Amino acid sequence: MTTLLIAEHDNNTLADANKKAMDAATKIGEDIHILVAGKDCKDIADNAAKIEGVSKVLLCDDELYQNHLAESYADLIVSIATDYNTIMAIASTTGKNFMPRVAALLDVPQISEIINVIDSETFERPIYAGNAIQTVKSKNNKKIITVRAPSFQAVGDQDPSAIENINSSENKNLSEHVMDELTKSDRPELTSAKVIVSGGRGMQSGDNFVILEGVADKLGAALGASRAAVDAGFVPNDYQVGQTGKVVAPELYIAVGISGAIQHLAGMKDSKVIVAINKDEEAPIFQVADYGLVADLFTAIPDLNAALD
Repeated sequence: MTTLLIAEHDNNTLADANKKAMDAATKIGEDIHILVAGKDCKDIADNAAKIEGVSKVLLCDDELYQNHLAESYADLIVSIATDYNTIMAIASTTGKNFMPRVAALLDVPQISEIINVIDSETFERPIYAGNAIQTVKSKNNKKIITVRAPSFQAVGDQDPSAIENINSSENKNLSEHVMDELTKSDRPELTSAKVIVSGGRGMQSGDNFVILEGVADKLGAALGASRAAVDAGFVPNDYQVGQTGKVVAPELYIAVGISGAIQHLAGMKDSKVIVAINKDEEAPIFQVADYGLVADLFTAIPDLNAALD
């Protein structure tokens, strides 16, 4: 029996998080296959075959999978599930969409957002906004798992493994793709960025996020925000970092005007270095920060911007 990892991609680029998910898969200690399903995604399969640890890539190139709809993706995975006792996907928006359906169709419980693999049956996952770690042991013959990729280390590259073409599943026409509404940005994507500059309610308005953009551009950073800033309408919700937003673990996380509610900390506390700027010296963010500056952000950020020049 082998492990199946569902590749995260956009038909053009293989997500960096796949290499981190592979780290989790290898810790289970079995042969690993990667499934690449999409449209015109042969290059994606070629890149997946070079990920260290993969023994075979399954390629299903069909327009049916172009938009990663949960119904068609789940049917494809279930059609080949007999050969696998562990099926894994990244706990992204896409993975969270189709994996529960896979679990339901296979009538097995899903183990969500694991952050550690103890053995092939035992996993750790955060609960209560990351304030407690739950150890889960599954005796099911088939395990459905989503991986919190930032919690694992990216594996390296290898000589390309074999690529096998597989047939599409039946199109049951249960859903259809209508349109995408995506925010376009030249900055790195939040979940893969090495540096993130985030603003909170202390920014006071969306217009004030402009002062963070200068710092972000000079550091090659992504822009993030707390839920309070998103709920206030300062920035779009795809900026949100936290329990109900995106979970990140960059090399450097700069939190500006963010108090540090537990929901936000759950999404960024695994960052390698955390820098907090807040005028409230009692703000909870300082409890997790490696470096803290008690200052008015409207003075500190322009000073930082000037220093970076």
